[in-house]
Amino acid sequence: MRVDIDPSGDLSSGRLADGMTALSELAGEAGVGVVDNNLAAMPIGRRQVELLIAGSDHDEVKATGMRLCAKAFGTIPAAGVVTYLSRGTDDDAYGVLERFGLRGDIRREQGNEGFDVVYVRLSRADLEHIPESRIHTALEASLNCEVHIEPA
Repeated sequence: MRVDIDPSGDLSSGRLADGMTALSELAGEAGVGVVDNNLAAMPIGRRQVELLIAGSDHDEVKATGMRLCAKAFGTIPAAGVVTYLSRGTDDDAYGVLERFGLRGDIRREQGNEGFDVVYVRLSRADLEHIPESRIHTALEASLNCEVHIEPA
């Protein structure tokens, strides 16, 4: 997740560095990763920290990032983009389905060339609401393997 920690542009370079140190400590205690950025070199309006927060609940991830940044920098941060990283597991596939509001069954098999092939069974009603191509693309990107969607 990205968080703009200095929307008003009031923090000095020293305060930004101190805030990053504090954020690293707080994040470490919370099991959150922080991408090392030189915030002082970024223009006002782009002073964003990047946090790696495990979780599938969008609101919870966002709240965690905002809380950590507010405490570390003493500002009222602005939430940025929340993106999802994937390790290619079945849990990641279920997470993709969840973000679409879908439920399905996932079966993983080894393909002829030794690579995984994932079969996702979704109800026909679900496939009428969301284009299959969108689901397929999101699953392939998340899993980095061949995906087949099967109507149930």
